[in-house]
Amino acid sequence: MVKLPKTYKPTKSEKFMNAKQKEYFRTKLKNWKDEIYRESRETVENLQDSIAPADMSDRATQESEKSLELKSRDRQRKLIAKIDAALARIENGSYGYCEVTGEPINIERLDARPVTTLSIEAQEMHERDEKLHSDD
Repeated sequence: MVKLPKTYKPTKSEKFMNAKQKEYFRTKLKNWKDEIYRESRETVENLQDSIAPADMSDRATQESEKSLELKSRDRQRKLIAKIDAALARIENGSYGYCEVTGEPINIERLDARPVTTLSIEAQEMHERDEKLHSDD
């Protein structure tokens, strides 16, 4: 395992997906996953602690908020699956490469969206195809 300086940020001038970059993204993904789990635990505690208000409109508001919170948790559950898949790609050596073109994904794109599997060009093609077929 590589020890990274606290200020390390991957750059284009480095060899793509070298040991430092892999460790950087592994750490970033694991921290993100830990944060989601922590927020999820807090949500569960808040939902368990809430007492239904007597007022009907307050109760309706509370139910609406719970529903939104549960939808958010479902999105985060799906995100955890994407994070796990990205961590697996780091381990098998395919992380950072576009699943359509096989080309390296831009480092800035990976840093902004570390679970991405498509280069910008492939993503744009995918979105154009989706738009084309959604109009059918």
